[in-house]
Amino acid sequence: MYFEKPGFENTEKTIELAVKTAKERGIKNIVFASSSGRTAEMIPNEPDINFVAVTLAYGYSAPNESRISQEKLDELHARGIKTYTGTHALSGVERAIDTKFKGLCEVELMAHTLRLFGEGMKVAVEVATMAADGGCVPTGEPIIAVGGTGGGADTAVIMRAANSNRFFDTKIDEIICKPIK
Repeated sequence: MYFEKPGFENTEKTIELAVKTAKERGIKNIVFASSSGRTAEMIPNEPDINFVAVTLAYGYSAPNESRISQEKLDELHARGIKTYTGTHALSGVERAIDTKFKGLCEVELMAHTLRLFGEGMKVAVEVATMAADGGCVPTGEPIIAVGGTGGGADTAVIMRAANSNRFFDTKIDEIICKPIK
């Protein structure tokens, strides 16, 4: 499915398509970005699916702060949704080098290349890598990864994640949905 434009208004449909596809294909893991918990709030109760919300790293917006509250994390855990918070796989220390020295690092180049398919594609691949690094999803077997553009979800893919130290073993098997603009 292609959405006319990116953004939060596609979140409900993206999650619906991701869950429907997981059930049809027997995929047991769905990983998704959720910086504030708004996307996670839309996740249905599906006990046969391992849902993993990947949040923004501490300090992303301000030093020593998380954009998602502990209360929201507790609520997600009570619903059976796992959470993972860690350094962004495609914008960690490299972003600091780029910001300070005005240079482009290889990892930033990889992130910008994925953005050719849309911001949500970059985010989906990134959160899948982070979740794999955290042991929340398996590597090398099909999972569904969900990302978005500026908030919410608008991209979902079937992929086989790899740990960041084996990033080029990552395979995107199928695009479930994404915006066309």
